[in-house]
Amino acid sequence: MATETLNAQDHAMPTLLSNPNSVLRRLLAVIRELLGNPSSGFGLIVISILLLTALVAPLIAPYDPNVVNLGNVLQPPNAAHWFGTDELGRDIMSRIIYGTRISLTIITIVSVIVGPVGLLVGTTAGYFGGWYDTVMMRITDIFLSFPSLILSLAFVAALGAGLENAIIAIGLTAWPPIARLARAETLTFRNADYISASRMQGASSLRIIIKSIVPMCMPSVLVRITLSMATVILTAAGLGFLGLGAQPPLPEWGAMIATGRRYMLDNWWLVAFPGGAILIVSLAFNLLGDGLRDALDPKQH
Repeated sequence: MATETLNAQDHAMPTLLSNPNSVLRRLLAVIRELLGNPSSGFGLIVISILLLTALVAPLIAPYDPNVVNLGNVLQPPNAAHWFGTDELGRDIMSRIIYGTRISLTIITIVSVIVGPVGLLVGTTAGYFGGWYDTVMMRITDIFLSFPSLILSLAFVAALGAGLENAIIAIGLTAWPPIARLARAETLTFRNADYISASRMQGASSLRIIIKSIVPMCMPSVLVRITLSMATVILTAAGLGFLGLGAQPPLPEWGAMIATGRRYMLDNWWLVAFPGGAILIVSLAFNLLGDGLRDALDPKQH
């Protein structure tokens, strides 16, 4: 019985990954479930539009986002400039469209950093336990004890202002919740029968973690990463607003709000449109994360 359990566990994930049709069917089922819920469907549609906008930005942006036109400064929304122009005569709509590329770059790189790091720390700490678990969790607690924006400010102050350093700083502060979640998931099944059978068969700890534990943690981690993207966007915007993130003339939404705040009392569009973009995208990631949590929860099926 132990051998049968081990074989079933070891071959379930490779079979799934080696069968593209199964993966596609599962993906389509998740998408259908997300679209079936109004809130998660809204999040999925907004993020899809964000991805499409970033891909075709040069084709749909009406103007070059960095071209200065001092004869056209602070124009309110009109037929020529739907979102108006800024203090240098640049088209705000074009800058917001190109700003989607910066936001997606930050989200993608941060996800690539925090996903593996959080999984590695959490699964190993939960599996091995003992002094290693204690040390890693205390380090995690230190990171969690500071607000993410404050900790990001500290890292950026040490690394220097700039988009690249801002991404590194956000990545360094976003992994602890993933690690905590992965550890909690690991603790629930590290003594399961199929894990014990794997040990009895001589499987190494690395093989057990990679083949058996990490796949079990992936759904929860994916949901957590999606929910964290709203915080990532807000942190990146906060750094940009403080002049520590993307530097001019990059059309980063937080930096656009920072430059427009001096004129916002008489020219509301300078901060309303980039602020609205941050609000809508952050809300979309939160709603999508909630929908993914329901779609990937085995108890719901």
